[in-house]
Amino acid sequence: LAPWSRAGKKLDLPNIECINDAIDGKPQAGANVTKGYKGDMEVDVEPVDKPYWQSGLCPVNVHWHLGAEHYSLGEYDEGGKGPAADEKDDDHRRLAEEARLGYQCRHYDENDARFAMPYEWKHCVGMKVGETYEVHWPHSAAGSCGTVNQYQTPFYDGVFCNLDMETLVTLTPQQIASAVGVQAQIFTIVNDESYYYPNLMRGMIVDGEKG
Repeated sequence: LAPWSRAGKKLDLPNIECINDAIDGKPQAGANVTKGYKGDMEVDVEPVDKPYWQSGLCPVNVHWHLGAEHYSLGEYDEGGKGPAADEKDDDHRRLAEEARLGYQCRHYDENDARFAMPYEWKHCVGMKVGETYEVHWPHSAAGSCGTVNQYQTPFYDGVFCNLDMETLVTLTPQQIASAVGVQAQIFTIVNDESYYYPNLMRGMIVDGEKG
């Protein structure tokens, strides 16, 4: 734990049912990220529209979700597939009960060894070759950027690391939106060294059309 947490300064932010208790017409991240899609919710909060590091934000956590939380027609949607959807064994039924399976990409091919050959995970324990995952990098200007306490879990400990409750309650939605953001990227896991990428702790891959 970071020093501020050990000193009893951790913010009291209990988990709540966002859909039922918190949103109430307020904007969050756009769920449908299909190219060209425009939602119909009118909002008055502007997100950060340039690289986070240029706005003083640093990554404070890395975590992933089974399947994509977001939706992109023709990329990760109802037509996607993977081992968790195809296999019917007890382990996968339990997985579906414990972690809701999100949208899946359309790359999976059960006859291609790259999508089926097991991999011995050293860090991302529990991931499965062939599955789709959405990886999140929460960023914050109130994080403990550049220190040994920069990365924390749960993620909101890192997001609000250098913020006390007295200050937090005075911030406007726009001030929070300008100081906090989340990078997200969707991956289908393959056992193929040609797709190796050396460091996904610092943020999403930004290369050509990626990121």
